[in-house]
Amino acid sequence: MKLGCELPAWALYLSPALLWAAQMIPDGCQAAAIMDIVQCEGPVSTKESSCHSSDDAAVASTEEAGFQVKGYTFSEPFHLIVSYDWLILQGPSAPIFEGDPLVLRCRAWQDWPLTQVTFYQDGSALGPPGPNREFSIAVVQEVNSGHYHCSGIFRSPGPGSPETASPVAVTVQELFPVPVLRASPSAELQEGSPVTLSCQTKLSPQRSATRLLFSFYKDGKTVRNRNLSSEFQIPMASVEHSGSYWCEAATEDSQVWKHSPPLEVKVQGPSSSSAPPTLNPASQKSAAQETSSTESPRPVPPLATPTAEPPVFSPPDPHLYHQMGILLKHMQDVRVLLGYLVIELRDLSSRLKSETTQPPAQ
Repeated sequence: MKLGCELPAWALYLSPALLWAAQMIPDGCQAAAIMDIVQCEGPVSTKESSCHSSDDAAVASTEEAGFQVKGYTFSEPFHLIVSYDWLILQGPSAPIFEGDPLVLRCRAWQDWPLTQVTFYQDGSALGPPGPNREFSIAVVQEVNSGHYHCSGIFRSPGPGSPETASPVAVTVQELFPVPVLRASPSAELQEGSPVTLSCQTKLSPQRSATRLLFSFYKDGKTVRNRNLSSEFQIPMASVEHSGSYWCEAATEDSQVWKHSPPLEVKVQGPSSSSAPPTLNPASQKSAAQETSSTESPRPVPPLATPTAEPPVFSPPDPHLYHQMGILLKHMQDVRVLLGYLVIELRDLSSRLKSETTQPPAQ
């Protein structure tokens, strides 16, 4: 229910560090006038107010942060909304971030008593009706963003009918993005090399004073817990340092915490090029010829079986390994069949031999 009454006058009172705003309401004019206090926080310097800076020197540079004019310093602006509704919903005036508390107040004209107060988010009730005029969330997340409003029923001396406040948009801003874990100089390195893991994220400029604590994990186990440094250094990496790493960034009160996607770190052992080279048969033959030409003629000994170290094989291909198993099974079956064939041939040979040795029939 909106009223078309116009307010004839405003009264503004300035006092040290406080700015009071009040509406001068004539008799018989009904509007949702609610007395609020706007507080001037920090050093503010104007010619007409007594809220002066402790240092009245001129501003050194107009390029500094904030709203500045030569000789003056002003606070960040905010919007003051005056409503003529019977019921309004008061939300946060400052930007709200992840981890902050959120308090919403359902305010009535001249704070008249309300019953059956209900709060809504995006049109859905957040609870059953009740007498509580405040709705709060201790720790907000981005999912709590939306349009909120409230409804209630006035008791005497109010209108005595259900009233609904206009919706208020609440946007929960991201305090810091999901961190990303990076390895420097690389996530693939040789044994004995140094590596630095960096948990990279950035706080919102409006909350740059917030402190973050960083934790590092490897294969589900903590390798460093809640430290101000966003880097984890390994001076000399070994094969045991290989694994899946991820990091976590969290506020000091642990109200907001986010972890990075995993990063696979691979540390390789000594390079295979350091092993003694194995000569191929052609080079071995030429080396043997050169050795025999420098010695006195003698009988050439038979070629010996190579006694070099057995070659190192890579793990067999699972598919090839399966095929080899089938081939061995077939060879065993053929062996059994050959055994049966040898027995049959032996029996046939013995029968033929007995027939040839019998005397001819008379």
